[in-house]
Amino acid sequence: MDSDEHEEIPVGRRLVRAQSGGESLAERLTSQFYRLTWRTPLHALRLRGRYPLKLLAVPDDPVAGDASTGLAILRGELTWRGEKGECGRVDFGSESISPGFANYLQRFQWLRDLAAAGPRAQVAPVAEMLTRRWLSSHADRISEPAWRPDLWGWRILFWSTHAPLILSSTDLVYRSAVLNGLARGARHLDRSADRAPIGLQRIAAWAGIVAAGLLITGGGPRRSFGEAGLARALNTGFSADGGLVCRTPSGQLDVVMLLAMLCRVYDARRIELPAFLASALNLSVPSLLGVTLGDGGLSSWQGSLPIEASQVEAIIAATGVRTRPQRQARDWGYQRAAAGQTVVVMDAAPPPDRRVARGGCASTLAFELSDGAHRLIVNCGGANAGGAFISAGLANGLRTTAAHSTLILADSNSTAIHADGTLGRGVSEIALERQENEGSSRIEASHDGYVRRFGLIHKRTLLLSGDGRELRGDDVLLPSKAKQKPMTSAFAIRFHLAPGIEATPTADGMGALLRIERGALWQFRCRGGTLSIEESLWIDGDARPHNTVQLVVSGEASPGGASVGWALRRAG
Repeated sequence: MDSDEHEEIPVGRRLVRAQSGGESLAERLTSQFYRLTWRTPLHALRLRGRYPLKLLAVPDDPVAGDASTGLAILRGELTWRGEKGECGRVDFGSESISPGFANYLQRFQWLRDLAAAGPRAQVAPVAEMLTRRWLSSHADRISEPAWRPDLWGWRILFWSTHAPLILSSTDLVYRSAVLNGLARGARHLDRSADRAPIGLQRIAAWAGIVAAGLLITGGGPRRSFGEAGLARALNTGFSADGGLVCRTPSGQLDVVMLLAMLCRVYDARRIELPAFLASALNLSVPSLLGVTLGDGGLSSWQGSLPIEASQVEAIIAATGVRTRPQRQARDWGYQRAAAGQTVVVMDAAPPPDRRVARGGCASTLAFELSDGAHRLIVNCGGANAGGAFISAGLANGLRTTAAHSTLILADSNSTAIHADGTLGRGVSEIALERQENEGSSRIEASHDGYVRRFGLIHKRTLLLSGDGRELRGDDVLLPSKAKQKPMTSAFAIRFHLAPGIEATPTADGMGALLRIERGALWQFRCRGGTLSIEESLWIDGDARPHNTVQLVVSGEASPGGASVGWALRRAG
């Protein structure tokens, strides 16, 4: 990776999506044979009659649960980001809870938290009670969302990993119902995994097939079939540099956790990890690290939360991959610069394609900056977090260009956000160039999101000094040849500040002093616009909003364009 960190990116390079790869002849023949047996007596014999239903191994869970959440479950309360439900009355198919809470319940991810709350004898009865409720509602009836392919993939992993909690009962009828549910779920995935959306959901579905093939008796053909499908899902779900096509850091964290769990299934069976799976981890972990800031937590992109360092570190440790953060995720679209105590992460790509992600954000050319463990410049974040603290209206606002630390023209998003939540026209192409020189990093990028409407290209240049004590920026609006008559338009360049940053304007009105609580003092200066300090907010890792402020440099772009220069300097 060291040589790649100093490689220049040619001007005009476009974001490239990963292409589907081919299977070997043997893989195609194995998959075809397995598919041909789906609706034959051979398939039923393989899964029900010839082999007794049992798990061949119980994998370890590589990630520890949250004990406080687990203790709440023991007290009879399921909680998720401020939402609550009574264990004795929980409805796994309820439409009254958020999609995120429903996913947490349907994945059975709460088993991990429950396992962390106490000894097996204490927590197993609660796990069994909740599993019985799911079985009574969904085991014999295929319905959404319970039988969504990605949820079955996660469920197979969590059921098998925490089998001692849900299969410790002496009730043989119940135990048989759990194992038969597992087998039915696996058969459902055999037919439906490729119908899951490209990206994390399809990868999860195929991971469930592989896990079932490894853990359910007689699963050899399913394992081969599943590995071929998982290889395809990883190839289409990741960009060439290991980032999920949905471009969400939280999604990246989830897929790394998913693959780490699947690795433990192979470990439990003492079977060597397939090369394609090891390669996926070796690519995805550096990309995940590339969107962390100096505090070790995630930066806020595409609606993600700034998930704290302890969770990120635990999941990365579970993979066993030791690597450095990726600085140039050219295809995934994030650029990272680090010097001294300063880390900068920049979005240098169009928003994700609406076919692979819902809830994308118009954040192109925004950046976040941290000084050591302190965040300084942030995005509002959290648009897709869900939970009780973020209303639908607030979530929509968090997706806008104005909710990110970048330039906005005529109060319009750089990529349109439709009323139904999908993204429309806007940024389609990025010109990008990066240079490294004696420890300093220079990133120059431009996008075409305002060309159709206003005839102007937004070009942003960031230059981080070799000691990390200064970040200089230029935001330029250039007339585009694609539109003959650019119009005069107001612009605003927003720098959202993290909570705890005290902003004091200078006497000349062209700068501000930014004092980090229990941290250093930074100076902000600008030219080419008028500086003001306005209210803002920031969504934390628990999806809770916090009031904060933002620096706003405003002005007017003539048909000939406009130019604003600014600098952040560490004074302490």
